[in-house]
Amino acid sequence: MATVSNSLSLKHGLSLCSPHFSSLNRSFHTPTVGYRTVYRNYVVASSAFSNENREFVIVGGGNAAGYAARTFVEHGMADGRLCIVTKEPHAPYERPALTKGYLFPLDKKPARLPGFHTCVGSGGERQTPDWYKEKGIEMLYEDPVTSIDIEKQTLATNSGRLLKYGTLIIATGCTASRFPEKIGGNLPGVHYIRDVADADALISSLEKARKVVVVGGGYIGMEVAAAAVGWKLDITIIFPEKHLLQRLFTPSLAQRYEELYKENGVKFLKGTSIKNLEAGTDGRVASVKLEDGSIIDADTVIIGIGAKPAVSPFERVGLNTSFGGIQVDGLFRTNIPGIFAIGDVAAFPLKMYNRTARVEHVDHARRSAQHCVKALLTAQTTLYDYLPYFYSRVFEYEGSPRKIWWQFFGDNVGETIEIGNFDPKIATFWIDSGKLKGVLLESGSPEEFQLLPKLARSQPSVDKSKLQKASSVEEALQKLRNPYMLQFS
Repeated sequence: MATVSNSLSLKHGLSLCSPHFSSLNRSFHTPTVGYRTVYRNYVVASSAFSNENREFVIVGGGNAAGYAARTFVEHGMADGRLCIVTKEPHAPYERPALTKGYLFPLDKKPARLPGFHTCVGSGGERQTPDWYKEKGIEMLYEDPVTSIDIEKQTLATNSGRLLKYGTLIIATGCTASRFPEKIGGNLPGVHYIRDVADADALISSLEKARKVVVVGGGYIGMEVAAAAVGWKLDITIIFPEKHLLQRLFTPSLAQRYEELYKENGVKFLKGTSIKNLEAGTDGRVASVKLEDGSIIDADTVIIGIGAKPAVSPFERVGLNTSFGGIQVDGLFRTNIPGIFAIGDVAAFPLKMYNRTARVEHVDHARRSAQHCVKALLTAQTTLYDYLPYFYSRVFEYEGSPRKIWWQFFGDNVGETIEIGNFDPKIATFWIDSGKLKGVLLESGSPEEFQLLPKLARSQPSVDKSKLQKASSVEEALQKLRNPYMLQFS
């Protein structure tokens, strides 16, 4: 089955900005090549500082920080030189697990720490707290940075520590967008999910829940709802858009997913807005009131309406935050010498599409961290050339009748062609000006998934009418792999 429809550009997790890459690069300073120059310029001995004047300080304890730490270790530059300051009580971990395996009930074998510490998500060594100790990395837990003095190269933390840095890497990620308190956004039983503490609180609610409302039809909403199905609860997803994951899915693809969720007992209220969350006599959330006046009973509500870059306390020190996140160049340098930004918080030049982007995805967190640290520690001057990549996995709990895993590479611009019937697999191709710009594949083989980034980066010419004639996903991918077939099929 193949259909062609118009598609909006990708915005979920990918903030698209301008100006163009060339003008962005001109505004940045010449890089400091090699750690020794940074050390001589900035590190000043003083007993007033809580740390031992670490050469490198990372602010933030998420995936980007963990992968940056690994790269420092690989270059022999971590031991006694690196400090990580985080607001969490845990060493960096693979955050995507929180809305997937972590939420499964106990009989479904949920994910738990230390099982998903960074960097197991990409097949690397598990970096437990002991790993950081063994590598000589100073970890300051549960002590977020509250202010920065760029002239004195110092950071102040919530506990009153003063930290001296030589080079600073900002990896603070995002915070969850919240409902205002005046409409019930802080009621007991209302949950947001960004860290392990959030996930633990949600599990505590799910253990007693009967009726669950998930607000938001994007990644968080879809993944949390699918995980909650394992608890066998009454689940309703509410969102204002016309269909699930509207920023990426086509209407026909979204319909396939919505049917799958309905088969698992999930209900949908689409195209509707929430007026407020209402409490019961015990003070906990008891219902969701919609703008049309209707009431949906709920003893647990999960809000998944997006995230905001965690740029405070860096907004008032001259860092460029006009693009939402902290603006950087292709080596992740900010406009202030000696300060870098990586992961979700960084607004960087998306080289292959000639625009500025801020990507909220674990793949970018990993890659940006590695690229930044390599550029910092070596003579590498190759600019970051990222291919947008998004994926999701749902219904992966033990006993699920069907586990779902899709991947998307590229840019979702232009018209779409859909091949396959979803069972067993389906693919969507985005074609713009006669070239393949993006591809999404559901339930593909490892070999097929490996082909997707090659296609999205090479952007082969496509005759839409000939691609539409493909009788299966396998045939469509074979045609794209071999342009001759598209010319003469």
